[in-house]
Amino acid sequence: MGRLERLWIKRFHGGPMDPVEHAALRRDAGIVGNADQGGWRQVTLVAAAQWDQVMESLQAPLDPGVRRANLLVSGIELPRSRNRVLQIGPCQLRVRGETRPCRLMDDTKAGLRAALSTEWRGGVFAEVLSDGRIAVGDPVSWNEGFRSDCNQVV
Repeated sequence: MGRLERLWIKRFHGGPMDPVEHAALRRDAGIVGNADQGGWRQVTLVAAAQWDQVMESLQAPLDPGVRRANLLVSGIELPRSRNRVLQIGPCQLRVRGETRPCRLMDDTKAGLRAALSTEWRGGVFAEVLSDGRIAVGDPVSWNEGFRSDCNQVV
């Protein structure tokens, strides 16, 4: 089982990623108070192990907040997880795809964008399937019992 390690909210597009201890998730919208609402890219996640690999390859101990993802999770493998459902605390999120790192990554550290562009190291984006509150420390796991045809846990 994994764990939610860190949580950030971006209050406006291009704005800073504000660290928070908890947040409300709203189905079909995303993180309450976050700039990205609706669509498939409601929440972005990065895996701590992959972030650590990137930092080792760049020999740069950067804070994971510079990745500009909403959630940092540990103990969960994100590569090739498209359409799988994550359980984070009481909430379910469906992974919709791989997050492609933007040009802002190289503004932070030369080579960061390229290092994040392989093996899903840039993380994933997801849509929120159920309302609820999540908090740093919440358990994270794959919800294999989630049926995509009816959006219910069986």
